[in-house]
Amino acid sequence: MSRIGRKPVPVPQGVQVSLEGGRITVRGPRGELSWEWPRDIQVEMEDGHIVVRRPSDLPRHRALHGLTRALIANMVTGVSQGFERRLELVGVGYRAQMQGNKLVLSVGYSHPVEVEPPPGIEIQVEGTTQVIVRGNDKQAVGQVAANIRAIRPPEPYKGKGIRYAGETIRRKAGKGAKGGKR
Repeated sequence: MSRIGRKPVPVPQGVQVSLEGGRITVRGPRGELSWEWPRDIQVEMEDGHIVVRRPSDLPRHRALHGLTRALIANMVTGVSQGFERRLELVGVGYRAQMQGNKLVLSVGYSHPVEVEPPPGIEIQVEGTTQVIVRGNDKQAVGQVAANIRAIRPPEPYKGKGIRYAGETIRRKAGKGAKGGKR
């Protein structure tokens, strides 16, 4: 049995969960998230915990069991605490700034790149080289952060680009000394 799927999801104080017709809605201090779980999986409330069960040990049901539990746990965490991803800009002249709701990046192109966050996502700039992406939906936060990183991914020779905070970049040696024939 799935180790992840077996763990019940605790519902913290101040979070309401409603299960209706294959749809779970989680409300908390930071907002509301809703999701329709797969028909084969059973989701129930028991003693202030959300329990996920599967009908059989078929590989499809085993995969959906852990996935469903993880997505529900992320929803509960999202409406109670939220999620954030931090990005760093590394490179001479690379900077980020906010213009109203838009993030404006100067990352070595001939023009500044503007990023407009989707609804439910908040972007914040610390200093000029730190970008923080916050929101309730873990998948949306990760996708926005990945889209920002894809504007100028870190390159392996000098390490310049946009990287996740704490990400290590595998560096390559440049052209070595010229060797050879005389």
